[in-house]
Amino acid sequence: MSGAPILRIRGLVKSYADPDGGRVRVVDLPSLDVASGTQMAIAGESGTGKTTLLHLIAGITPADDGVIEVGGERMTGRSERVRDRLRAKHIGILFQTFNLLPTLTALENVALGMTFRPKVEGKPRALALEALQRVGLANRVNYRPSQLSVGQQQRVAIARSLVGRPALLLADEPTSNLDARRAEEGLDLIQGFARDAGAALLLVSHDPRALERFELRMDLEAPERAPADGASA
Repeated sequence: MSGAPILRIRGLVKSYADPDGGRVRVVDLPSLDVASGTQMAIAGESGTGKTTLLHLIAGITPADDGVIEVGGERMTGRSERVRDRLRAKHIGILFQTFNLLPTLTALENVALGMTFRPKVEGKPRALALEALQRVGLANRVNYRPSQLSVGQQQRVAIARSLVGRPALLLADEPTSNLDARRAEEGLDLIQGFARDAGAALLLVSHDPRALERFELRMDLEAPERAPADGASA
């Protein structure tokens, strides 16, 4: 494919201390390029660093080493403030637990997704309403999360993650709280939204229902534990 990738990773490493004084290398990714419009699944059992990888890409968690570039701008080695700005500019995130604000309506939650983004053509509330209409919630715009079903909450979260037209969408276990029918409906919306917007999609899952929908797939393995200083390997 021609042109620079929307996501470029080189030598990415993230580790955490364990109770015995050693280090667990949760993410060790030598290289990854993702072009605009690409849809890729990231697979692996719990504990293989899937969510950590998404948080590194989004700049939520700082890396120990390596390079992450999103939209041609370097995410790694930057201050938290700069990472926040780059995330708002380039990335939409669909969290596993949805992260909807309970005191806000569906419309307000979706409009919130554009608060920190660079100017998007159109008024935030109008764009939020359009997004909710697309996910089938035109008659629920003034409902708060507690008044919505789990499936409806997910639809609000999908609308919020894409309303600002990000170049890269990160989805973390989006089917984990849903039954088979609602999972399929949610995946249809996520993939359809991303495809229509020309956004790249990285979807983390260990759910076979989700993984089988992706032609591109990257499998993560269980992390390695490094011994504590002075201990034999």
